[in-house]
Amino acid sequence: MSNTVDKIYLVGFMAAGKTTVARLLAAKLGWRAEDVDELIEARERITVADVFARFGEPYFRAAEREILMRLVLPLRHTVVATGGGTFMDPENEMAIKLDGASVWLDVPLESVIARLPPDNRRPLSADRAQMERLFLLRQAAYARAHVRVDATVAPEEIVERILDAVKVG
Repeated sequence: MSNTVDKIYLVGFMAAGKTTVARLLAAKLGWRAEDVDELIEARERITVADVFARFGEPYFRAAEREILMRLVLPLRHTVVATGGGTFMDPENEMAIKLDGASVWLDVPLESVIARLPPDNRRPLSADRAQMERLFLLRQAAYARAHVRVDATVAPEEIVERILDAVKVG
């Protein structure tokens, strides 16, 4: 990316490290960190898994889009950890790419599986075959991000790689 940005969106599959990296990167830059899933949980007053269970994925995706458009877009000097499916929505993708730098934290499926807790907090990870299909489907969308970073290294190294690739101001 050649332009200077004042917002960075981290995109990628569940368990790619988006929340952890967002907090570390924001601290390093002196910016704020926001997590779309956490904003949804605060608004709904239940976990993401419970939103999926009670209201379904379409409701969750609508809440995600609303949070992004109303709460996240106006912010500046912010690192945003998006949900794993946020970037799949063409409207979200366009808004993110126009608003700041989109950075794909790329991890292989084996790493994702190793990082997932066995407690089913991740509603789309319960069925292994379905998760593998979802992973492959989402890779094409993530690849449209401005920058791709190998996220198999330590979070601190990921932060350095992002800072090497994105001009912040």
